[in-house]
Amino acid sequence: MRSSQFPLNTLKETPTEAEIISHQLMLRAGMIRRLASGLYTWSPLGLRVLRKVEAVVREEMEGIGALELLMPAIQPAELWQESGRWQKYGPELLRVKDRHDREFCVGPTHEEVISDYARRELKSYRQLPICYYQVQTKFRDEIRPRFGVMRAREFIMKDAYSFHADVESLRVTYQAMYDAYTRIFTRLGLKFRAVEADTGSIGGKGSHEFHVLADSGEDAIAYAVNGDYAANVEMAPTFPLKGGRAPATASLTRVATPNAKTIDEVAAFLNAPATKILKTLLVRGKETPVVAIILRGDHELNDIKATKHPLIADPFEFIPPAEAFTHTGANVGSLGPIGLNIPVIADFAAADCADFICGANEDGWHITGVNWGRDLPEPETADLRNAVEGDPAPDGQDKLAIARGIEVGHVFQLGTTYSEKMHCEFLDEHGKPATAIMGCYGIGVSRIVAAAIEQNHDDNGIVWPVPLAPFEVAIVPINGHRAPAVQAEAERLEAELTAQGFNVLLDDRGLRPGVAFADMELIGIPLRIVVSERGLAAGEYETRLRWESENKSIIADQLLAWIGQNLK
Repeated sequence: MRSSQFPLNTLKETPTEAEIISHQLMLRAGMIRRLASGLYTWSPLGLRVLRKVEAVVREEMEGIGALELLMPAIQPAELWQESGRWQKYGPELLRVKDRHDREFCVGPTHEEVISDYARRELKSYRQLPICYYQVQTKFRDEIRPRFGVMRAREFIMKDAYSFHADVESLRVTYQAMYDAYTRIFTRLGLKFRAVEADTGSIGGKGSHEFHVLADSGEDAIAYAVNGDYAANVEMAPTFPLKGGRAPATASLTRVATPNAKTIDEVAAFLNAPATKILKTLLVRGKETPVVAIILRGDHELNDIKATKHPLIADPFEFIPPAEAFTHTGANVGSLGPIGLNIPVIADFAAADCADFICGANEDGWHITGVNWGRDLPEPETADLRNAVEGDPAPDGQDKLAIARGIEVGHVFQLGTTYSEKMHCEFLDEHGKPATAIMGCYGIGVSRIVAAAIEQNHDDNGIVWPVPLAPFEVAIVPINGHRAPAVQAEAERLEAELTAQGFNVLLDDRGLRPGVAFADMELIGIPLRIVVSERGLAAGEYETRLRWESENKSIIADQLLAWIGQNLK
């Protein structure tokens, strides 16, 4: 491919709209262009990368026997009402009406559609198990689209759905899909982790997320430093202190704390660490109007864990600050667990504290030297917080570390979450109707492109893993427009490398070398080969691998072998 036939529309300056590296570099490299908020056109350059991701995904899906189909992007409201998600999904679901005033939505996912398809097509247990997949455009009406294609409203996803006669069959396919995802991300050259995860709005009982590791990742991953355990931080369990809490040594003291309402303010005013201060949060209860949650000052509430507690309402909801006084006699900032007439649940770490500080339930006052069992009843305890660096791993033999990740894949064991509601049934071996058991498996195809850039870049631009690069080789002839021998050799080399199966870009724009080199680095092409009169005279080429800082001179008759060693 020649650049005269494949325009490179690169930008020197970073667009002000771009917040993260992948968004900046995709715009600067000319891979995408913004149409509207959260909507992007993929250029021929960007589409080449996208198609490479799709090709690997399709190969691995077909390798485990998944069957490709294509479902409509526009879905009738009746299906979503049947599953119960028409209202539950919320404002991210873009609802539209046709000319007959019938309601539809633009699909953010396809559980309802595939369940409808399967209940029409699957009649007997002999047809199971079966797995369908598609690569298709989705739409989620994000309240604040940002980060380019990382959190766009329209995006491309591979979603697969399996149907089974029993749970064991689901487990087999789930493991096969898990292994296929592992191969996909490995083949794409990405550093990633598979972690235990919450099922979220999709539903089901068991799931794993696949995260590309990157400092800019929105998700926190907890993993065992020396072990195999890994989980989304919202799923990583925490545990009571081994050996129990320390004995009480301080006496109970009321202290005036004017204008000290936050943990940081109280810590500074009392010259105490946040680990010795307990905060009291008021949330909606399931059987009572209010429940008090007690956390250590340096810890963060995990509302997913909290919602699973039998006393806490689902969906999770904080009590508005205006209501706090009604239930405690104090305003937010002075709340504490002493003397409350509402249910109190303490996180394990909070229950392990001795001689702690808490609000006095009187504005402008706190209490120091507080101890469970002596100054207030022993609380009900639960795991209510996010895991942090240094927490014990679930095996009890290791410590947790925290890394940042970008979610690019998610696999679910749905069970009968959708098939039961939508009457997706088949006849079992006894001729009786049975509800199909389902699995669901998604990969963010367009998000992988951005995540790969977040993980692979430098000050000069993108550093593509070879399997993702739009072109593997860039040939730059120096003054080819004035040196016929140089241009002829560049064209001969392009033809030879193309015949060897490489995607080659011949830069025939006639630009100054520095400008041409800068474009190739920005775009991230793994190998640059310079053809020059001096090189021809010496019988060699000047080469530069994108991830290296120095040029190498390669003898002409050794070039193909050298490229094979470095790019294949």
